[in-house]
Amino acid sequence: MWKRAIRWLALCVVVSIVMFLAAHSRAFAPPDGRPGAGDAPGNDKEQPVPAAKDVKVAPSRIAAVTVYPNSALVTREVEVPEGAGTLELTVTPLPPTVVNSSLYSEGTTGIRVLTTRFRSRPVLEDTRADVRKLQDELKQLQLARDKLEAEIRAVQSNGQTTSKLEGFMGVTTVQATEKGVLNSEAAIALAKHIRESRLETARELVTLQQQVQVNQERAEFAQRRLSELTSGTIRTERDAVLVVEKNNAAAGKVRLHYLVDTVSWRPQYKFRAGKTAREAVQVEYLAAVTQHTGEDWSSVKLTLSTAEPTLNSAPPELQTLEVTVAPKAGAPVARLPDTMELEEAVKSLRSKAQKNFNEKKRSSGVGLVNTAAAHEQSWELFNPEAALKRGCLLAAREGATVTYHLGTRLSVPSRNTEQVLEVARLELAPDYYYKAVPILTTHVYRQADLINKSEHVLLPGEATMYIGTDFVGRMDLPLVAIGEEFTAGFGVDPQLQVEREMLDKQKSQQGGNQVLKYEYRILVSSYKSKPVKVQVWDRLPKTEQETVNVTVLKATPEVCADPVYMRQQKPHNLLRWDLTVEPNMRGEKAKEIHYEFKVELDRQMTIGGFQSK
Repeated sequence: MWKRAIRWLALCVVVSIVMFLAAHSRAFAPPDGRPGAGDAPGNDKEQPVPAAKDVKVAPSRIAAVTVYPNSALVTREVEVPEGAGTLELTVTPLPPTVVNSSLYSEGTTGIRVLTTRFRSRPVLEDTRADVRKLQDELKQLQLARDKLEAEIRAVQSNGQTTSKLEGFMGVTTVQATEKGVLNSEAAIALAKHIRESRLETARELVTLQQQVQVNQERAEFAQRRLSELTSGTIRTERDAVLVVEKNNAAAGKVRLHYLVDTVSWRPQYKFRAGKTAREAVQVEYLAAVTQHTGEDWSSVKLTLSTAEPTLNSAPPELQTLEVTVAPKAGAPVARLPDTMELEEAVKSLRSKAQKNFNEKKRSSGVGLVNTAAAHEQSWELFNPEAALKRGCLLAAREGATVTYHLGTRLSVPSRNTEQVLEVARLELAPDYYYKAVPILTTHVYRQADLINKSEHVLLPGEATMYIGTDFVGRMDLPLVAIGEEFTAGFGVDPQLQVEREMLDKQKSQQGGNQVLKYEYRILVSSYKSKPVKVQVWDRLPKTEQETVNVTVLKATPEVCADPVYMRQQKPHNLLRWDLTVEPNMRGEKAKEIHYEFKVELDRQMTIGGFQSK
């Protein structure tokens, strides 16, 4: 009887092996069992559009780029082959963000450019190297995923076979036990084999599932990158076709220029003060460039400009400024626009006008620039006092146009994120002092007066401030001309403290007026080991009405006599004291500022409120 049981067990093992091989072969077969069935004619896949004929491309490279606030002018050097006569050169691919009408070319010695035109043509596949690389990566990932899924199906089939073998073993073991013919050694060996097979199957299944997860994450990341590169584009190749005339047979070069959108730049700064007052302040002048044009700029001469690109060679025509009038009675009161709003509107109109000129839309460009000028002219006619004070053109506040030629060749790839480039490094001698404005904050700030002795205009932008390697904060840097003095802030100094308090208030009558008298004290405490210069600021109420008078009665110490302060801030009732605070002046020894002022107004009047302006 035991021989019969062993034969049954052996038969079960053979059956399980046959079932495993059958399942494994099915897992790797095509869906319908026939090789290549998925590629048979008549499926629902979209048929590709035939590509255009092969185009003979002239070798070219990007040599220089001028980056403007919202665009860039790209210069390509195009190689002209040997041979005299008239030649047609094709430069491809141009980026999808190219301004079609902006193309123009320049010849060189012995080579004259006859025409330059833009052409687009359909292509079967995106020919950009980075796009093709991502597409190939996605194909390989899909093949790897198909293989992993097939292996998972095979492992799952093996697990099912093991389960069937376990069930069969249970039945045969019960029957053999009832008949008294159970071979315990064979049953234990088979049970051990089933257990090990189940563990191995589980481990293999988990490993394959983890590989599928990693594959899926890589495929999703590659798909996102591909979507970024191909967003808003179609399978169209953009070419520049140049017709040149050569007087000699030698090879040469011509220059192709074109404008691209989706480019911008803005200034950034890093100010690094030394640990001691004698060390120079190091300034890193940086440019944050965003370029998502679709083509990489590799080892190019880069220029940064604050101007708008100008491709029109003649000035726009001046149009008539018409005036409309209406009777005063019943006429609605027109709301004059805020000056800042008007400045932004004028700037936007001029920018759009220049873009239209560059795109050869001259008629709309002329209309836009005349509309912007009409806004400016109406502002100056309605606000003659302001126009006389600051100049007629609202755009005058923007400052001069500046251009920076970066000294070394740089590479700027096309991507969504900002890329920071170095424009210049400066060393400026500081004049340190501390500034306290106790009515606004109890903190005391370290500041330095600097003079821009470099050859660069410093444009408005965000500056990151350091003392040594320690980050201390950020500030907005204004426009600083060459040779101009400006102030940089280097954060709060906890070794200096300031407090402000009211000591007394009195109200009295003087003739037909009421008099309000106030007395204040400001205390500056120092925990530093060296004397420091401190500026302390405060303010008094101010009114343009003659019926109210504000007067400083006394101030100890005296208010600052700096000529610039006396001319610009003091007329607005801003108070400033320049102090030298000795070491360890705190508590009873704290530096004291004491001042009194009075407000006189008619006793029939009352103060309605205060607001900052």
